[in-house]
Amino acid sequence: MPSLVSQIPPSLQAEHAELSADLGRLADEPGQVGAAAREVLALLGPHQAREEQFVFPPLGVLLPLCDGRITPDMGPVLALARQLKSLMPRMLEEHIAIVGALQTLADTAREVGRPDAALLAHQIIAHAQFEEEVLYPAAIVIGEYLATRLER
Repeated sequence: MPSLVSQIPPSLQAEHAELSADLGRLADEPGQVGAAAREVLALLGPHQAREEQFVFPPLGVLLPLCDGRITPDMGPVLALARQLKSLMPRMLEEHIAIVGALQTLADTAREVGRPDAALLAHQIIAHAQFEEEVLYPAAIVIGEYLATRLER
C-alpha cells in the first residue's frame, strides 16, 4: 500500500496537468501569443513543482483526517506543511509574477483576436487565487492539526 504522503488528490494532479498541457499548446504556437505563453510556462513550471512537493501531499491526507484516521505515517506531511508555511512568502511572490505574465498573455490574446487564449489565462489566474485562498492555507492547517495529534 502506498504511503499516505504519496496519495496526492487526483483532481489536483489532473487540473495542474490540464492547465499545463493547454498552456503548452499555446507556447508551441508561433507569434505573440506563443511567446507570451512561453513566458508564463517559464515561471509556472518550477512553481508547480513546489506546489506538488509541499502543498498537494498534505491535502492528500484530508479525507483520512475527516474520518478521524491519524497514523504515524502522516508525520512527513507535518514536515511538508511546515516547509510550505516557511515558503509562503516566496510562493505568493511567484504568483504575483505568474499572474503578471498571465495578464500579459490575456492582453496579447485579446489584441490578436484569440479569446480562447485569453480565457485560458484567466482560468489559470483564478486557479492561482484558489490556491492562495484555499489550498495553501488548508495544507498549512492540516500540518498544524497533525502537530497537535502526533507530537504529544
